[in-house]
Amino acid sequence: MASRPALSTRTLLVCAAIGVATGILGGIAGAVTLGVLAVAPYLYGLVLGSHVLPGIIAQEVLRRPLVALITHVFAALIASAFNPVWALRFIGTALLFGAIQEGVAALTRYKAWGRWRFFVSAFVIGVIVAVVVWFAAHMDALDPWAKVMYLTVSVLGPVVWTAIGIAVGNALRRAGVAPK
Repeated sequence: MASRPALSTRTLLVCAAIGVATGILGGIAGAVTLGVLAVAPYLYGLVLGSHVLPGIIAQEVLRRPLVALITHVFAALIASAFNPVWALRFIGTALLFGAIQEGVAALTRYKAWGRWRFFVSAFVIGVIVAVVVWFAAHMDALDPWAKVMYLTVSVLGPVVWTAIGIAVGNALRRAGVAPK
């Protein structure tokens, strides 16, 4: 007797579709990154926070193990097509954000899909983004007000994008996108 695959073809196709749509947004985020860092580096967390969308939407729609990670990889590949120079950063971000989202879901054994769970992963991602970018982009050189703004936006950026992702995921579920 053949065993049922962990992820059906339909599930993988939904992951791919979400990955393509959010990958286009990721490509746009990559395109504006240098401008944001040059003009208003304290807003970078809002740009980088958009990369939470693939996993949030996929988990909200599909509510299955590994869909966040798979969808993030699809999105990273699409974003890389738009901005090949950022390919390793897109893939690294996808793996990190997807792993965090999967990790939080795994802590509840993929049984708790309340909104709080999505926001926990968003907050964790926001803190990691704030710390990593602080050192990578030399944010310590900013004026004190800009440092506070940077930290606030870096933590809240993924949270705001998570709320948007939940709304999109809910709309897709209501439209019948979720496999039965």
